[in-house]
Amino acid sequence: MTTSSGRRRRRARPARTKRWNSREGFVTLAALLAVASVTVTFLVAREDSNAATASASAGKSDGKSDTAKATKEPPWDGKTKVLGDGSTSYTGPQKGQLKAEPLKPGEKPPQFVVFSWDGALQGDDQLFSHYRELAKEYNAHMTFFLTGIYLLPKSKKDLYHGPQHKAGEAAIDYPTDEHIRTTLEQLREAYNEGNEIGTHFNGHFCDAKGGGDWSVDEWKSEIDQFFSLVENWKTNTGFKDIAPLPFDFRKEVAGGRAPCLEGQPNLLKAIKSYGWSYDASNPGDFQIWPKKKNGIWDFPLQLLPFNGKHQAVSMDFNMLYNQTGGEVSGDPSKYPEWEQQAVQAYMNGFNRVYYGSRAPLFIGNHFENWNGGIYMKAIDQVVKNVCTKKGVRCVSFKELADWLDVQKPETLERLRTLDPAQSPADWSAVVN
Repeated sequence: MTTSSGRRRRRARPARTKRWNSREGFVTLAALLAVASVTVTFLVAREDSNAATASASAGKSDGKSDTAKATKEPPWDGKTKVLGDGSTSYTGPQKGQLKAEPLKPGEKPPQFVVFSWDGALQGDDQLFSHYRELAKEYNAHMTFFLTGIYLLPKSKKDLYHGPQHKAGEAAIDYPTDEHIRTTLEQLREAYNEGNEIGTHFNGHFCDAKGGGDWSVDEWKSEIDQFFSLVENWKTNTGFKDIAPLPFDFRKEVAGGRAPCLEGQPNLLKAIKSYGWSYDASNPGDFQIWPKKKNGIWDFPLQLLPFNGKHQAVSMDFNMLYNQTGGEVSGDPSKYPEWEQQAVQAYMNGFNRVYYGSRAPLFIGNHFENWNGGIYMKAIDQVVKNVCTKKGVRCVSFKELADWLDVQKPETLERLRTLDPAQSPADWSAVVN
């Protein structure tokens, strides 16, 4: 299977299916199995091929404006501490973050929605900047999971040595120098606007010798190399005209998402020593309030009602798989229909909890133009539809983890007992 840019993509595999009680239209395991066409899939594809080379996207950029902006220094307050080789700096706590406060007795929880992006490369299609601007327009924060080698020139690829692989080997393309420059600018702007920079690790290895086969120590090696790559981009690129990023990766990275959603058990053991607060590598679960695994908040992709037939995982590739079996350049005449199917699936999931349990909604996507970019257009519609509603907070995973940490454990336990579509007649029975 190939992407629209001709790159090899791994096949998706069927999802696990869990039993759940039927409540106001929520599909049971028996109902799922009764539908012959059920295909709930998880993304195990090579995710971040959007624009690692100049020909990866249809839209072209002259690159001048982003590169020029990258030379400007951010609005520092005089307390900046430049770190290491000057690639990064510490400028104090990130501004504009959600204030984490415990719920008051009887208070209905906010409806949290998290939009997250795997790879976080500013390619020729300029999707990173598009969603950064969209977040700003709708008073939202998003989580951008950066892949470490997206700040490493191909000429220096041997500096990366993925677990169980040869030095320089990766399952995705290394970026062009221009894409490194534009990505650095987007990381700077995204952080200054209150968005989260997380990790998508480095080589994007899946299946055999991928994250699912890695030991705890091998995951730690992958994490340590991520930090080395992103903290030394100035040395590795030789760029002297770009100011340090206005944040310290070791302070700001609070979690990540594993490539192909593989290897969470050992990954959770590995990240304990890094002080991270969450992991978003769980390949799928029902829309219930989160809980911790191994002391880390588990933020899974979620099963959403799809096309009136079954549940699909809340990620663009899984919408695509249910529509085309994995083909990323399907029948153009179907694009409008497929786009609305994706929009409706996200809105089905949102409405179920917004008018029900208020469990957070997690949406994971990629900077890709699969099937004419319909999954990007779907997210545009969903952001505009949900982030403007009363009681909704479009936040980053980091902000959500901080908010959950200040809630009473017994309150969260009661919230977890609610079916997704179940709205208590009296919230004081749950929040007290």
